[in-house]
This record gives sequence, C-alpha cells and structure tokens, in this order.
Amino acid sequence: MSKIFFTSDHHFGHANIIKFSNRPFTHVEEMNEVLIEKWNKKVGKKDQVYHLGDIGLTNPKNLEKILEKLNGRIYLIKGNHEKSGEACKERFEWIKDYYELTVQDTDFERGKQLLVLFHYGLRVWNASHHGTYHLYGHSHGTLPDNPNSLSLDIGVDCHNFCPLSYDEVKVIMKTKKWKPPFKTRKNNVI
Repeated sequence: MSKIFFTSDHHFGHANIIKFSNRPFTHVEEMNEVLIEKWNKKVGKKDQVYHLGDIGLTNPKNLEKILEKLNGRIYLIKGNHEKSGEACKERFEWIKDYYELTVQDTDFERGKQLLVLFHYGLRVWNASHHGTYHLYGHSHGTLPDNPNSLSLDIGVDCHNFCPLSYDEVKVIMKTKKWKPPFKTRKNNVI
C-alpha cells in the first residue's frame, strides 16, 4: 500500500539557500545529494508526495536529472520559485496553485480528514473551524508555530530535510491545543 508524504522548499540547485536558511552544507552538490538521500530513505517508488513549492532553483535540465532520482509520484503545489519545476512538468502527476486533499482516516468523525495544501501559511482556510489541517512551506521555519492552530510548516528546514508522512503530520497535530471555535448543534450543523 502506498503512503502519503508532504514536503516543501527543497530549493535543489540553489546555492544561496544554504546561507539564507543556515543549512549545514558546504556546497550545493552536497545539499542536493543529502536531500535526495533523505527523500528516498522515506519515500517508496509508489508513494504519493505532495510537494508544496520551491522544489528547485536551477536550470530545468539540472532539475530534471535530480527529479529522476526521487522516489514516488510527485504532486507539485506551485511556490514562488517554480519556473524550473514547471519546465519539468512531465515528472509531476499535476501542478496546481492550491489543493484540498481528502485522506480516508477512521480516526476522524466522518472517516476522513481534509488537508489544505498551499505554499504560503494562512491564518484561516476552508473548514479550519472543523479541524481541517493546513500544510504550507515558504517560510523556512521563520514563521512561529501557533499551537492553537492546525497548521504546520512542512518545509525541509523544519523537519531534518525529510518529507513527513501523513501519520507523522497527524502525530504533530495531536500535540496542538486547537479546540473547535463553535459548539456543534444536533446533526452536526453549526
């Protein structure tokens, strides 16, 4: 059975991100190799990976070679640096600006969980008051986490340069103090 993973902001081929995000690499080739290795240690060939933007800042030919090495079926949510990613569109299952993913999960009231996937962090999102998760990137760990919100920076700079599985995301969300803002009435109507 395939697993679902989430990640963001690899910036493959982008030498300046090492300095900007204080990444522990001496050069871009080392960063690319480590990011590929960490991805493939977690992600299987048939797994689904939702990449929430800024996959690479290099020429499309270089990015294409890197993408060929990555396991999984990759779905790309566009970031603000996606010119090379869009030039490699054949490698992705699809490329979108925003996506709402429904995961079948019996731990939730209706047997499913909705996740709002976007490159940028939002304060509110579709059904946030019902416990929908929001995953984002872009901030490279600089946006303070809100323990009262079911949102999470999924970028590699926040998670040891690895994608997170849906189960890992769920564990993190369970540590949050989020409470529904409204009491539900009979028949779950607000």
